[in-house]
Amino acid sequence: MGCAYSGAMVDLGDELRARGMRLTRGRERVLEAVRAVGHATAERVAEVVAADGGPPLSLSTVYRSLDALQELGLVGHTHVDHRAPDYHVAAHPTHIHLSCRGCGRLEEVPATVGADFVAAVEARAGFRADLTHAAVHGHCQSCLEGQR
Repeated sequence: MGCAYSGAMVDLGDELRARGMRLTRGRERVLEAVRAVGHATAERVAEVVAADGGPPLSLSTVYRSLDALQELGLVGHTHVDHRAPDYHVAAHPTHIHLSCRGCGRLEEVPATVGADFVAAVEARAGFRADLTHAAVHGHCQSCLEGQR
């Protein structure tokens, strides 16, 4: 399993070395796991890494790898609820997370959907909101239909 970072693992290795870091096989595996699952907690990433056939990685190593990959801008995270953050590849198009309080489903909409809200908050409070870092909570269409 090779790293799919823009098709050039050498670039990722160079970027890491420029920041005083190394491209370890563990970091490469963690990045591949995040790519495979889309959105996942560090614990879920660790499960995917554990099943990839490579040597075991401790959960603390997975967390350190996620931190290093975030520092490079390759991985981002979102606070979907009050628990641990969900990690995703940073190249994933910017979006707003919608978290259903009824069934727990997580959906995405383009960040542009919230542009009017962001503009209104900035005009009223002088604050530019980042809707991509946290989830908007509510109820999905299926749960709303079940309530009727």
